Amino acid sequence: QVELVQSGGGLVQAGGSLRLSCTASGSILGIYEIGWDRQAPGKQRELVARIFSSGSTTYADSVKGRFTISRHNAENSVYLQMNSLKPEDTAVYYCTADRIRLDEYGTTWSGWGSGTQVTVSS
Repeated sequence: QVELVQSGGGLVQAGGSLRLSCTASGSILGIYEIGWDRQAPGKQRELVARIFSSGSTTYADSVKGRFTISRHNAENSVYLQMNSLKPEDTAVYYCTADRIRLDEYGTTWSGWGSGTQVTVSS
């Protein structure tokens, strides 16, 4: 039905920048909420950022002022610009979507992408 296709990530030195992209493919009428989670080794998955259909955003305190989430509604895409990266940002980053609307009857889909590794060296 729906697939969240991620790109971006990689290895960067502390203080550097990376940009993550995610596109929802499939027959999509709209997306209520889309964003990014991350999971570092030995830690629980945590919310990084979300952007809602209204355009409002929310961020984890640890990334506020450094990360910026944006979306392109017509392309069903979401982006995460990550600046001033720190070693503690090292994690697998997952694109996540909630209530992707699939048809006129209210059918929705929610789920995650396959993840992309972000490694920040000190």
